[in-house]
Amino acid sequence: MLYFLIGCVISGAIAGGLGRLILPGRQEIGWFATIAAGTVAAAVGTGIAYLLGFTDKAWLVLVVQLLLAVGCVAVVSNMSGSKKSRS
Repeated sequence: MLYFLIGCVISGAIAGGLGRLILPGRQEIGWFATIAAGTVAAAVGTGIAYLLGFTDKAWLVLVVQLLLAVGCVAVVSNMSGSKKSRS
């Protein structure tokens, strides 16, 4: 379980960073929010890959994680942007 969490944080940091690069425009979120969004995407992406039965194909797992990371970064960025626009 500990190795899974460490792996999620490491792959989440990478996926979150790549997600920010892929997402067009400027994201007004910090590095912690990027890593957190990527970690959630990595954990959920691994779970989805396990449920779909392609955990033996690492590149498919990474594609799922990256797609989810782009979505998570977009959601966190929109939540952060909506707070700033209210002020």
